[in-house]
Amino acid sequence: MPAAQRDDKRGGVRPQWTVYLGTLMTDTAFPAIAAAIKTTLESQGFTRLVGATVVAVEPGVVVMALNRRDEVLQQNGLFHGGVIAYLIDNTSTAAAATVIARAERSVLTAEYKLNFVAPSKGDRLTCRAEGEEKLVAVALATIAHVDRLKG
Repeated sequence: MPAAQRDDKRGGVRPQWTVYLGTLMTDTAFPAIAAAIKTTLESQGFTRLVGATVVAVEPGVVVMALNRRDEVLQQNGLFHGGVIAYLIDNTSTAAAATVIARAERSVLTAEYKLNFVAPSKGDRLTCRAEGEEKLVAVALATIAHVDRLKG
């Protein structure tokens, strides 16, 4: 199995994103780190443009979401793949940022692979990413649609 994948609890393969880091986060109080990460994400122009929100920032975990709006849909009424990729990119990079010494290093997505396994027709996309404490961190993201449309 490629290094960029691992088995999930159901026996399937879940993608991973590699984010290169420096040393691990140690003594900084986490509430300040969470606030800085949230501010950074919410101040990005593209985040504001697509209307994404930061739902949670915890040690090793970030959750972002995006409500269904015409501006983020493609021609068939599904969430646009670029918007889905954006959520995965920002959420997974931010999750990795929760486990590093931010005063010494920053994070940047080096690579990710995205497989679309079903159309995203719900009213809201939610992306949860988990960062692992490694020199070269791996942030694992799962994106799901919730509140499926009727019909």
